This record gives sequence, C-alpha cells and structure tokens, in this order.
Amino acid sequence: MTDSSLRDAAPEVFWTSRFTPEISDPVPDRATADLVVVGGGFTGLWAAVQAKQDDPDADVLLLEARHAGYGASGRNGGFLSESLTHGHGHGIARWPGEFPRLVELGRRNLAEIAKTVADHGIEADLRLVGKTTFALAPHHLGELAGLAALHERLGDRVTLLDADAARADVRSATYLGGLRIHDSGGLVDPAALVNGLTGLAERLGVRRFDRSPVLGIRRDGGGLVLRTRSGSVRAGKVLIATNAFPAPLRRIRPWVLPVYDHVLVTEPLSASQWASIGWEERQGLTDNGNQFHYYRPTADGRILWGGYDAIYHFGGRVDASYEQRDATHQLLARQFFATFPQLEGVRFTHRWGGVIDSTSRFTPIFGTAHGGRVAYAVGYTGLGVASSRFGARVALDLLRDEPSELTRLAMVRRRGIPFPPEPVRWPVVALTRHQMIRADANGGRRGAWLRLLDRFGVGFDS
Repeated sequence: MTDSSLRDAAPEVFWTSRFTPEISDPVPDRATADLVVVGGGFTGLWAAVQAKQDDPDADVLLLEARHAGYGASGRNGGFLSESLTHGHGHGIARWPGEFPRLVELGRRNLAEIAKTVADHGIEADLRLVGKTTFALAPHHLGELAGLAALHERLGDRVTLLDADAARADVRSATYLGGLRIHDSGGLVDPAALVNGLTGLAERLGVRRFDRSPVLGIRRDGGGLVLRTRSGSVRAGKVLIATNAFPAPLRRIRPWVLPVYDHVLVTEPLSASQWASIGWEERQGLTDNGNQFHYYRPTADGRILWGGYDAIYHFGGRVDASYEQRDATHQLLARQFFATFPQLEGVRFTHRWGGVIDSTSRFTPIFGTAHGGRVAYAVGYTGLGVASSRFGARVALDLLRDEPSELTRLAMVRRRGIPFPPEPVRWPVVALTRHQMIRADANGGRRGAWLRLLDRFGVGFDS
C-alpha cells in the first residue's frame, strides 16, 4: 500500500507548486538603507511591514538569499498558534511569573495577524478554527486533562473528549481521547500568506531584493556594511531573520539547531471518503506524543500529514538534498494509513521536507550586536507561522534606543543554553531523540537523561 500510494507523489511543496514566485533582481552594489532586513521568510516580512507602519518615511530594504518564503515559511503545515512559548504547559513551567502576560501577548499577536489579512485583502484561507490533540496512549489522557484545566483557567473554550467522543469527531480507532480547543489558533495557507505579506511590504515602500545572500556584516563608522555576492550594502541598522539558515552573525549559530521535518499531501478526497472520517469542523489535528504528527485539510479537500521524525544532520548542515527522505516519507505513509485505514487506495500527490530552526528551550532567542545596531529573532521550533510576527516586533524594539514592554520580558532578555559544538552535538541530539522515542513507548516515563534536560529547561523538538 505504501509504495503504491507514494508512487506518483511529486517531490515538491504543495503550497508553492500552484504558482511561480516572482523573483526580484539581486541587490545592486553600494545600495543604502536606514534598515536592512536579512531574510525573506515570515520574520523578515513581518519586520519589514511593521517597520514601515512604524515610520512610513524609513528606507527599508529586504534581502533574501533565494526568494520570499523559500524556507520554512513557504513549506510548513500552516498551523496558527496563539502560543509564544511552544504551548501553555511549557510556558507556565519556564516563565511562571510572566506567563499570563505572554498568553495575552500571544492572543493579541494572532488577532493582529487576522486583522492585517482582513484589512489588506490577503487571500490566505485563514480560518481560526482551533485544533484537537488526540491521545494515542493511556498516559496521554492525564496529560491532556491537565492541559484542559490550564486552558480553562486562561479562559479558553475547551472540550475534553473520551474515546467515543474523539472517534465520533474524527473516525480513527487509534484515538483513546482528545482535547478540543475551540477558539485558540487555526489554519492558513502559508505560501499565500507569504505572497500577501510580500505584496503588502512592496505597497508600503519596502525595497526587496532576492538572490542576495548576506555573507558578512561589519561596523563602519556610525553604520554597518553588509557583504553580498553582488557587492556591499550600507545600513544604519540591521535585523537578522535567517532562522534555520546560517546567520551572517556567527554568534547566533550555536543557539540554533537546524532539523528537517517532512510532509505528505494526499489527492483531493471524495465526498464519501470525507464522510468515512467525519472531521466536520475541519480543524487542525495533532497527537500528543513526544514525536507527534500534525495534519489538516486543505482548501481543495486534501489532507496534509507531517511531522514525527525530526532529522538532524551532522554539523548542522542545511542542504536542499535533505528535503527528500524516502525512509521518512514511507514511514509517514504507513502511519497515515494506520490512522485512517478506511482511506486505503488514496494516493499522495506531494512529498517534501524543510528545515526548522530549533533552540534548546523550544522558543525563539533574541539579541543585539554591533553596539545595538543589529538585532535578531531566531529559533521558532516549528511554531513560527504566527509567533514570527511577535519575534519581528521584538527585534524592531531592540533596535530602538529605549527599552519597551517586550524587551523587558525575561523570555526576551534570557536565551537559555546553546547547543554544544560538533563532534559532541550530533551524538547528544541522537541520544535525546532515542530517549524521546523510548519514553513514548514506556508509558511516557522519562529516563534519567530527559529528566536532566528537563531540570535545565533544555530539549530537542520540531
């Protein structure tokens, strides 16, 4: 079944396969700008848009190594999360004192995204439909019950599902229960959102140049000089939004772990096939394992199915050849049909992978360099579709002369622990991944290694 279902799957991203991106010229030599944003994904686009909204007269220049949305921004699952802390459980454990404020900021951030999309007519299939997390093992039930109680204390509308209710909602015999979060978060077409933000940035006056990787940054008098393949660019200030890709500011690299995540998309399902699985509200779905799946419908009636494996390559290498991994795509296909055996015979039309910027604390890190003239926000660990806007706002605030409400947050001021250098990094990541798989198979009981990482707020995730 697996081989036949994947036989015709194109090795390309479903979201971006439906149109050809408009790729601009490289930046000319000796260009100048008040602010240069490095990276044309969600963080960079939101930074450029907000910078122009803050000061319409500012000269903002956006540099991208390939084209807007080439990286994770154009190839993710399209889940919008209100959480800025990789989930409420992680947030309250790591930042208990300011957690209520972080929840409020996350809600405001998502509301501002929805408002921007509506106000500017961005057609990105944005739907604030919440999500459901399913229990696949008995120990997940207690975890979801605790999470439900936390969401209720925060004012979220949630429903804790027993096995019958979970299977009545989405018909899979693998579900032992679930947690339906009705109003928090939703879904979006990520590539369409990239296109919409790119158009908005240009209408606001942002100058955008593709095929312009930044190779280095140095101070020069009262400003900065960025070295690109086509020449130098002079800037008053720089905002780095390279995320999983090697940053031109080398001090960022030890904090970011690039891991590869993989995805499948089915052909459009027939009405009878959809009826066989229910899923009437068409919300986003995940399961509750350490290694988890995420899945969702598309606007044209397909199912996107991804996650589970998080593959790190020695040396933190980022290479397009890693985007196709037969073993992982075959594993995902087997797991898909184990979840929905009633869909036997459905074929996958697209398969791809992408690199995610993970940090040891699961959330972005922020900082400055070159006397405060450079700021960065990197490391969203798979939840950057919405929180990248918040990260961009923080980085812009860091470039100002005065502290703000956001730059005073402990989440912004502290960065956690960097990953060790190679050759230590690879075996540490491999050990952690092995122990996570073992914990999932052992009733959720975390061994000594994972407990040690928990003590220091350190982990590995996608």
